[in-house]
Formats: sequence, structure tokens, C-alpha cells
Amino acid sequence: MWEKVKLFDVCRPKQWKTISTKHLQTSGYPVYGANGKIGFYSEYTHVDPTLTITCRGATCGSIHITDPKSYINGNAMALDDLKSNTSIRFLYYYLKTRGFEDVISGSAQPQITREGLEKIEIPLPPILIQEKIAEILDKADELRRKDKDLRDKYDELAEAIFMDMFGDPVRNEKGWDVKTLKELCLKIGSGSTPSGGNESYKNEGISLIRSLNIHQNKFKYKDLAFIDDKQADKLKNVIVEADDILFNITGASVCRTTVVPSNVLPARVNQHVAILRFDKEHVAPFFAVRLLSNAIMNRHLYAIATQGGATREAITKEQLQKLEIIVPPIHLQEAFAKKNELINQLKAQTNAEKSEELFQSLLQKAFKYELTID
Repeated sequence: MWEKVKLFDVCRPKQWKTISTKHLQTSGYPVYGANGKIGFYSEYTHVDPTLTITCRGATCGSIHITDPKSYINGNAMALDDLKSNTSIRFLYYYLKTRGFEDVISGSAQPQITREGLEKIEIPLPPILIQEKIAEILDKADELRRKDKDLRDKYDELAEAIFMDMFGDPVRNEKGWDVKTLKELCLKIGSGSTPSGGNESYKNEGISLIRSLNIHQNKFKYKDLAFIDDKQADKLKNVIVEADDILFNITGASVCRTTVVPSNVLPARVNQHVAILRFDKEHVAPFFAVRLLSNAIMNRHLYAIATQGGATREAITKEQLQKLEIIVPPIHLQEAFAKKNELINQLKAQTNAEKSEELFQSLLQKAFKYELTID
């Protein structure tokens, strides 16, 4: 077991003077705030790379390592005067794994204070072990970043092909036919959560797809829930079929959408996910999902979900039914779908999910004393 010490034993957390947004510049020394780099300034507060913790707002608890010669704004806590017996990257990975849920205070405006940080303890193996662990995690992090960047470029390519073929789907400058989802869908509907909530889920059985599984043009299998036949029978009005579009209708992930993968069937959806089942004679599923996830269309959908100053993002069934979308000739949709499928095949070869899982696994092992150090 490694020695445990107080965070304050290895550094001196401090908030520096905040630079107002109007004083930020387009060039100079990088300025770090609540969301990492936020601009530039003519002066810097820190010569060496420094670990920062976002201490206010929605991103409270996010951590960054600054570039050399940076200005650290007051919305981020700088861990100054880091002692020589502590590796900055080892501390970064440990705090990233630990999280700050137990030191964040305030509900309307989350914040982290110096007093809150005083309770944090960190494991402190010898510096050579810290550096070796950080080196292993750096390599895994680099791999996952490269895979993610490659996946993102494939998504950008698909988006560019869509825009080239069909143009802006909201302005419809190419003059395609326009119809409502009610006219184009054989089914629009969401389900419910079985009584008992999380406690009622099974280890196997029929998939229950929730909003956390739906990401933009991607299905995440982590935390996929399962229900038994009896529970599924109560949700027989939301049986998911092959090529159904899954669309998040409430919460922070509202408007995320993807095509259901065949390997999760049979499946049902809960109340936060809508099934959009298009009539394939008029709409190709992979055209539809790219249309709904298009950046311009997604902004349009989000505006609908938040109209009227709603405190919680949500799109109703009625709003979905009334949503108008472009309907190019089906042969063009299918031609795009073939190109999209090729891009998806290339994306699948990036191993982005595997490299993410590897990185997260190594993070957990590193601080459970399970990582082998040669």
C-alpha cells in the first residue's frame, strides 16, 4: 500500500485574479478558465505547466494541465507550488479518477473551495513509480485520443457528403419535398421504466434501451439494462425493430439519435427514448439518422426542445409528429446510405471504444494498486 497524504501537503491551491471576457485577446499567452483554454492575454501567472481544477459552474471539478507561461483565471483553482516528490501527471490522473463529488458545494451554483479541497487525500508512491504509472496512462490516453480523432474525422466526412448531396436540411435551398414525421413514420412512441426502477433490472433478457445508451450516430452498450418477459410484455407497444431510429426526447441528452444496432434486439425503450420507424418506401433509415443528427437540424431540434424558456429540455410526441423534414428522392437517399455505411465500416476499424475501455481500465487499476510496474 502507498502512503496517503493530504492534497495540501504537496501543493498550495490558489485562485488568481479573474480577467473579464472583454479583456481577452486573440493572441498572447493562453488563459485557462472553467472550460480549459478560453482565450489569450498579454501577461501570464504561471511559468511552468500547472494543474487546475474548475471551481465554479456546470463544469465544476474538471481538471486540466496548462501550457507553460499561462494565465489561470479565478474560475479555476491552481494547484501551485507542487512539490518535487509529486508528479503533475500522476496527480492529474489520480484526481481525474477520484472525482470531486464529495467536495462540491452549492446546488444553484456548484463550487469547490479551498476548505473543500482540504479533505482530499492522495496516494503517494515513490516518484519513480508515479512517473512510470503516468507514462503508461499517457500512452493509453494518446491511443484513445488518436482513435477518437479518427472517428470524428469520419463523422465530419459523412456530414460533408450529406451537405453536398442535400444541402441545409432546415433552409432547404435545394427545394426538396417536405413532409411531417407523422406522414413519414409508421410509428412514433416512447415507453416507460418498469416499476422498481434500477432495482428491477435483470442481468440478461430483453434489452431496455435508455437515453444514456443513445449518442449521436452511436450506440453505447455500457449500462445497457435488461428486463424479463413479464416486464417486456407491459411494454409491448414499444417493441424495437431492425432499422428503427432511437431519439432522446428529454434531459441533457435530448435530440441525440442513432439507428438501433441489431445485436441489442429484442428490445424495448423507456420513457426518455422515442422510436421513429420510417416508411422505407419514402425514407431510408441511414439517411434519416444523418438528417436528424446533422448539426444544423440538431440546433433546430434543440430550439424546439427548449422553446418557451423550459427548465428541462424535452420534445413531445406531438412536436415530433409536426416536425417537417426534407424528403429527397429515395434513390438519392439510398446512395447516401451506402456511402454512410462504408464510412461506418471504416469507423468500426478505429477501435475507439476498445481504446477508451483500455484507458478507463488502466486508470482504475492504477489506483487500486493493480497496475504492474516493470
